[in-house]
Amino acid sequence: MSKMSRLEMIKSFAEQEPNNPFNWYALALEYKELEPQKAGEYFIKLLQEFPEYLPTYFQAANFFAESEQLQTAKETFLKGISLAKQQNDSNTLRELKNSYSNFVFEYDIEED
Repeated sequence: MSKMSRLEMIKSFAEQEPNNPFNWYALALEYKELEPQKAGEYFIKLLQEFPEYLPTYFQAANFFAESEQLQTAKETFLKGISLAKQQNDSNTLRELKNSYSNFVFEYDIEED
């Protein structure tokens, strides 16, 4: 009996528990290197369907920045920073703020 690949296993979890955002998050991360376009679709799904799932924002914002989708990256960083404040998650807030500062500097983005 062959072992199920990691990707197939995560897909199976997502199908079995479609309301668990972690499964979609894991799929997005898994696809980041394999098929970036598919990863982007999963990040968008997460941001739209599970907007309270804070872990998405750091990974998604950086993914969009690396994909040269700078406006989407900026919006994702700012929404994540706002959500981290609402959820009183100081560690994630610090990570997002630091990453956002680097993003603004690296891509010469106009801050609001």
